[in-house]
Amino acid sequence: MATLQQPSLGFLTVIEHPQQGFFGGYLLLNRLARPLEFHCTAPLKPNRAQEILYGPTLYDYLFGEQIGQTLVARGSRRPSVIYTDCPPVMSLRDLIEVPVALLLPPEGDDPAEATTASPEPDCQAGESAAGSVPRWRIDQAHLHRRWHLFAWEGRRLAVASKEDEQALRDRADGLLEGFDLAEPFGRIRAAIDEARQAVRPT
Repeated sequence: MATLQQPSLGFLTVIEHPQQGFFGGYLLLNRLARPLEFHCTAPLKPNRAQEILYGPTLYDYLFGEQIGQTLVARGSRRPSVIYTDCPPVMSLRDLIEVPVALLLPPEGDDPAEATTASPEPDCQAGESAAGSVPRWRIDQAHLHRRWHLFAWEGRRLAVASKEDEQALRDRADGLLEGFDLAEPFGRIRAAIDEARQAVRPT
């Protein structure tokens, strides 16, 4: 007799190491914020030809298609929602059926309004140290994608549409109630740093 999978939430982020490239990490948590699965990628570093040919779409391609889609496909569970703290990961929404939500810093635009946001073309996804927080600049001067912003559980979030906001509210009902949505990204960065150390060149 088949057993019903327990609901889960996904957390996906990418960090960059200057020499090794980009590392992606994907953590699935249950309603008690305990890990169900963790997956990470080998380092991915775009070559000069990719940088030229993909231009300003490079990060969307690397983070959404090459890293994000690969990590989600590795999971044995389908999460209710996937959260990220890296704006280019939002392009993953075009490739999967699950809503993807970007966790925004407290300051910024009015969460009641819809706006657009994107990283600058030369931005970096993070730092190499364990627990380091990625820094993305959401700048009106470099906009290319329309997002819907809203406040939920004391956090500011961005999703692809109002429909995704409603889906997030419906599917996340009772999951991680009162939980700090930023906390799992610290776990992922620490785990990626451990993996990065394991593949560090001698």
